[in-house]
Amino acid sequence: MRDSGEIAKKANEIILESISEGVFTVDHNWRIMTFNRAAEEITGTPRADAIGRYCWEVFRSNMCEGACALKRTMKEGKSFVSSSTYIINSRQQRVPITVSTSPLKDQQGEILGGVETFRDHSLVEELRRELSGSFTVGDMVSRSKAMKKIFNILPQVAESDSTVLLEGDTGTGKELMASALHNLSWRKEEPFVAINCGALPDTLLESELFGYKAGAFTNAYKDKPGLFQAAGKGTILLDEIGDTSAAFQVRLLRVLEEREFQPLGGVEKIKTDIRIIAATNRDLGTMVEKGEFRRDLFYRINIIRLHLPALRERMEDIPLLCDRFIKKMNTIRGRAVSQVGKEAMALLLGHDYPGNIRELENIIEHAFILCHEGEIGVAHLPAYLLRHKSELGVDASAMVTGMRATEEEIILEALRQHGYNRLAAAKALGIHKSTLFRKLKKYQITLPEVDGRSGPQSFQHADDVYAKQQLDTGQKQ
Repeated sequence: MRDSGEIAKKANEIILESISEGVFTVDHNWRIMTFNRAAEEITGTPRADAIGRYCWEVFRSNMCEGACALKRTMKEGKSFVSSSTYIINSRQQRVPITVSTSPLKDQQGEILGGVETFRDHSLVEELRRELSGSFTVGDMVSRSKAMKKIFNILPQVAESDSTVLLEGDTGTGKELMASALHNLSWRKEEPFVAINCGALPDTLLESELFGYKAGAFTNAYKDKPGLFQAAGKGTILLDEIGDTSAAFQVRLLRVLEEREFQPLGGVEKIKTDIRIIAATNRDLGTMVEKGEFRRDLFYRINIIRLHLPALRERMEDIPLLCDRFIKKMNTIRGRAVSQVGKEAMALLLGHDYPGNIRELENIIEHAFILCHEGEIGVAHLPAYLLRHKSELGVDASAMVTGMRATEEEIILEALRQHGYNRLAAAKALGIHKSTLFRKLKKYQITLPEVDGRSGPQSFQHADDVYAKQQLDTGQKQ
């Protein structure tokens, strides 16, 4: 007859195997001692492969790089509850989880190691994205219609081997888009390499891409393989391709057509099965018409063209991007910043972002230098944004509150304040005039023909005309 201790142990094992949370324990050397069924399902790692391995080898979490909750638990001897993080499972998929940790003690209270429970929040994250209207692909997040259209076709584009041309202003995320295409393709296990073509002269660019043989030029003492060879069957991003010379364009065209290249100083050609993604912040079509870019190369790389909108054309993404950058910086720097405050957000929403997403990330990084926890306030933002504060046509705090409630009311208020002068209202809102026109169409806002362009004396008249138009529309309905 089994004793009560053995029965209790068996009961505990049954309970651990039946719950939906993943549970594992580690010893003082961070090696996994136990690993339940849910942990197997969430990580995709069989128990037999997990037992005895270091926990970071199995979980590959962003917490492993810095603020590890289990490490704190074992160091301080106390529990921590519901830390949000993610792991990379055995299929190289990113899985969002919440984590709770506790010390693992024996009956005498001696700490034997640590125990961690974690819950898969993939479904919760998916529902949250649907409710918020946002969509995530790789490291990109957006709720704008233009970006969602790109996200929707990205899997099909990734499956093909056709050359892709990415267009968009500097800082719009072209390299992130290229990386997402690579990670969604069958080439994802192969290397992804990126090179800025505009930053290198022709000779150096060719040696970087195609490699060279010993003796090809002074100080070339031994063979060096180029990126085309090093990337194998992977993907190469040729960034700023519009800045390359006509001579280089001829050589690149030959590589695209013949699927082979010749190292500098070499006599034999090397076959390549690499996928090429080209990117530019210039209008290649216009450059072709002006004779500044080869027409044949343009048609060769323009098989699939994706245009990434500027940040000023997707201002609704700024809060999402801020949240993304804050989480990233908190992880890297071990901070506890919660969010961007209302007035600070108003300044961010009122900026035109010539540097696009890269500029916004730099702004958040600047704020982290001054803000260690809590909300990012106006005082934490760069000085050039503070100078812009006085130019906002509406109260900053009211602007954010209203924008969250209804963007339409914000636009109407700015128009009223500027006598329905579209250009002045767009400037006050901190958006491009084309963005304002698009939003007027979106909300079906009909403006009076009379506006405030002739001066302040026409403001009241324009307001009266608009009020009458709205009244007539309401009566007709």
